Amino acid sequence: MVEFFFVRDCREKYRFFSSEPQRDISVPVSRTKRTWELAQKKLNVLPPRILRQEQAFIRVLKIEDNPVFIQHSGLRPEKRTRLRFSLFLRKQRTKHILALIGETLLLPFSGLAALLPGPNVAFAVLALVMFTHWRALQGINRLAGKKHEFRVAPLFAEWEAACGKAQKEELAQALKKIEEAHQLSELSRVLWRKER
Repeated sequence: MVEFFFVRDCREKYRFFSSEPQRDISVPVSRTKRTWELAQKKLNVLPPRILRQEQAFIRVLKIEDNPVFIQHSGLRPEKRTRLRFSLFLRKQRTKHILALIGETLLLPFSGLAALLPGPNVAFAVLALVMFTHWRALQGINRLAGKKHEFRVAPLFAEWEAACGKAQKEELAQALKKIEEAHQLSELSRVLWRKER
């Protein structure tokens, strides 16, 4: 069973992700398999916090049962969390619609790259990004129409409290506990960007 999480990251921005690890986004295979594979590699260069969120929205499309269970820190009242989640979904819907409009306008120009020798990677990457945004938008719309049941996960409360203090050791320990308790991998790439 897939678990969903709605948690603030170290920058106090809400993130939505699922318990399934980040993986390549699959697309229908066509004659230009080599170009699609290259485009998939380019897409996976996206920041993990964005790619993992997109994949969580896409995974919502596979959920048939109602309600959707979403874990959160519990530091804020449930009414406020519901409001925040509703606003978050509206903001994501608007972002995805605007991105799709922009990508649609760019699509003909990327098609001109076909005149260059070699595979048209620019077109394939843009098409794959559009496909990802479209599927994520469908997931956002489905998620907005479903009932949500928010469950408190105390480890996320510990994480959010450690974020306010900005102690690197506490942040690392809190993330490690969360990863072990919920079988999550590479969570630091989603919730915390370490300084280099």
